Amino acid sequence: MSSSSNSDSGKKGGNPLEAMGAFFSSQVNRRKLVTSEKQALATRLSAGGEAFPGSEHRPADRKTWMAELGPERLRVHQLVWPGTHDSATNKIGIPFVTRPFAQCQSLSVYEQLAAGARVIDVRVQEERRVCHGVLATYSVDVVLDDVRRFLGETASEVVILEVRTEFGHDDPPEFGRYLVEQLGEHLIPQDEAVFHKTIAELLPRRLICVWKPRKSPAPKPGEPLWSAGYLRDNWIDTDLPETKFESNVKFLGEQPPVADRRFFYRVENTVTPQADNPVLCVRPVTRRIHGYARLFIAEVFAKGLGDKLQVFSTDFIDGDFVDACAGVTKARVDGAA
Repeated sequence: MSSSSNSDSGKKGGNPLEAMGAFFSSQVNRRKLVTSEKQALATRLSAGGEAFPGSEHRPADRKTWMAELGPERLRVHQLVWPGTHDSATNKIGIPFVTRPFAQCQSLSVYEQLAAGARVIDVRVQEERRVCHGVLATYSVDVVLDDVRRFLGETASEVVILEVRTEFGHDDPPEFGRYLVEQLGEHLIPQDEAVFHKTIAELLPRRLICVWKPRKSPAPKPGEPLWSAGYLRDNWIDTDLPETKFESNVKFLGEQPPVADRRFFYRVENTVTPQADNPVLCVRPVTRRIHGYARLFIAEVFAKGLGDKLQVFSTDFIDGDFVDACAGVTKARVDGAA
């Protein structure tokens, strides 16, 4: 009886060395898979290249790239909006300690807008502080000040500001009303007719603010804020670059063309650190897909999906990403895409 009991407890506890060996084996296999997917994207780039309608375009000034295309000619549905993911994380956490695990942008929101970004993604918690998961940073007022500053320095640039309550947090009290009080004169009211208007027809209002609360009432048609259904995506939680790339193509292909769409659809050229992987910092993980934004656009056009691309977002935005989005937009305005 005693012998049987000892044997059962040994099976339950398992062999620590075997468990450790299995763990390291899984890590090795995981790294091999990541490497294989990175190589697969590199091979696709070598084989297919990065050419697409407008790929050679470079705005004279990224701060005013929309104005350069002509507000009277440029319609909202023609835009490919360069966006940033977790936009207000440039100062999140403690430098060199927790920041590398949550920082998705190194520029302030104002600097991103001045660099050409036109979709800003902000997550907030109960106290109106920006957050990413459990880490909080500055007040959302910093973001709103940056947006107002940018709009005050430009004349024809339109911005989409998405504000959502972060998962695991409660809505800030009366936050929708607060957004309207702070941004009212700039806000373009919720109206599906906007998608076929020119930028000139929207002026002087130039801010579409999408408010995504967890429990508070959603904005209604005609109100100053836009509800969650007007900015959609099909985000998947993976750190595998080709898996994310293929998922982005698949879900984009399921969307209606931009000319028939009454919502904004976002594709995120990002991958996400995973808890079961030894690399948990954002920058080295998202770098696995970061350099393939132009490849993605090229493949989208090659597959006949170029008329579906609309909001395209990234971590650590740079000028080349903005140029690619502006280039497709210009090609659409010129009738070349």
